Amino acid sequence: MEPSEFARFRIYVVCGSAEQTSRKTEQITNLTPAPTNMTEPALTSPAETSKAKSGGFGAFLQQLTAFGWRGWLLTAVVAGLYSPVLWRLVKQWYEDPDYSHGFLVPLLSAYLIWQRRDKLAEVARKPSNWGLLVVVGSLGLLFLGSLGAELFLTRVSIILTICGLIVYFSGWALLRALSFPLAFLLFAIPIPAIIYNKIVFPLQFIASRFATGILEALNLFPIMREGNVLIMPGMRLEVVEACSGIRSLMSLLALAAGYGYLTEKSNVVRWFLIVAMVPLAIISNGTRVMITALMTNYIGPQAAEGFRHEFSGWVIFVMATVLFLALHSLTIVVRKKMGWMPKDGEKARA
Repeated sequence: MEPSEFARFRIYVVCGSAEQTSRKTEQITNLTPAPTNMTEPALTSPAETSKAKSGGFGAFLQQLTAFGWRGWLLTAVVAGLYSPVLWRLVKQWYEDPDYSHGFLVPLLSAYLIWQRRDKLAEVARKPSNWGLLVVVGSLGLLFLGSLGAELFLTRVSIILTICGLIVYFSGWALLRALSFPLAFLLFAIPIPAIIYNKIVFPLQFIASRFATGILEALNLFPIMREGNVLIMPGMRLEVVEACSGIRSLMSLLALAAGYGYLTEKSNVVRWFLIVAMVPLAIISNGTRVMITALMTNYIGPQAAEGFRHEFSGWVIFVMATVLFLALHSLTIVVRKKMGWMPKDGEKARA
């Protein structure tokens, strides 16, 4: 449209009667298409704004309600599809001691979201239809995992589906804000058996070798090692899968990740704490095997089973946690002396 034409149009509208102006405005309004999935944040009343500020989850439910029965139907269908997967996952948490910490992981993830509820309420809600594509891809993983009896794929698809729903109902910005609490849920998913078996035996070997080395240095009694078996006078002590340390390793890694996220502003230090927890867990478990060998030699085979054995596991877990906290305190002291501590309000650095 030429500038002169635009000027004539403006003059025509202003000089026309109020009835004509109202009629033309109504026609223009009726011709405006309504999008199926809003990409711009809708105007909200003061009451709705105060309700959104109550927390990120409440705002998400409000956004879900805005989609009406279609949103609730989509959520209900997804929940129905994943109910058998969730049931088997919870059952494994209950039956497999290596993943008994799985009950705590969703609670900790929810706490991490609640702890940032004020910041999450400030995130702009811009729903995106790309979320449906993520949901469809996740359901494809569920289908493939069900066909191949691959529990890991079906369980990971739960988290991916949650991500897709967040994008569809609230947008990518909220997904980025919730990235860590959602990724934290991975600690509740048992690793595939093929990877588990490749991790457990090296851990058994390392624990038995560590214990043998310390006992040989102490020279308290004759001891030798064959693979993951400790040979002592009159008895043999085998480091089985339950004593490999995989149970404490997974729990301590989850602890390190959650602790670092809550207490640290530097992403570099957060990753350092997670990585450092691996040798701490291995050393702690090797110490447990060494103490078990000492008790077995001086007390008898009953020291390697029952309450004493379980109690030693808790003691070593606490010891690893104390060492971890001491390591974090050491990093704080070093960074203060070097002037590397981030100031209050400074954003985390990648």
